[in-house]
Amino acid sequence: MTEKERMLSGNLYSAADTELRAIRAQTEELLYKYNNTLRAQADYRRALLEQLFAGFGQNSRIKPSFKCDYGYNITIGDNFFANYDCIILDVAKVKIGHNVLFGPRVSLFTASHPIDAAVRNSDLEYGLPITIGDNCWLGGNVTVLAGITIGDNVVVGAGSVVTKDIPSNVIAVGNPCKILCEITSKDQFYWQDKKREYEQS
Repeated sequence: MTEKERMLSGNLYSAADTELRAIRAQTEELLYKYNNTLRAQADYRRALLEQLFAGFGQNSRIKPSFKCDYGYNITIGDNFFANYDCIILDVAKVKIGHNVLFGPRVSLFTASHPIDAAVRNSDLEYGLPITIGDNCWLGGNVTVLAGITIGDNVVVGAGSVVTKDIPSNVIAVGNPCKILCEITSKDQFYWQDKKREYEQS
């Protein structure tokens, strides 16, 4: 296997590989262009992200600055929004669903390193995919580690470090992130009432 194939299969690989370095260099050029755009250049911003990602849904937006390793491993659904300073280390696949919100400085880290120092010092690393379902909100400074799946309708509190999978329909917080409570029909009714109050005011 090539180093790229090893990387995408979750095996140890060398990030110093010539092919991978060339792809990262191309990605850096695209990100430089993107991160130096103006708000009025919305169409140009979208064109750059469509070139960068495997998929970028309708009405999705990312506020500069944004950083990633490769880009082509990232698929994003419709109505996604990422606030300032989002980082996605995409040495493995990253899939983000529809109607997902990221607060400032959310980080997704598919990349990881061997625990054994001798192996780690030989510049070998590996990656595991990250999946985030539909209708999720990750607060500011949330970090999601390699291999994690977050279900649908999940709220992750600001500053949390997600080290284990999170099921659907919960609020989770902390470092390490743990389930705080379920999201219930009571929450739904409360916020729908608030929305009606807003619409009638």
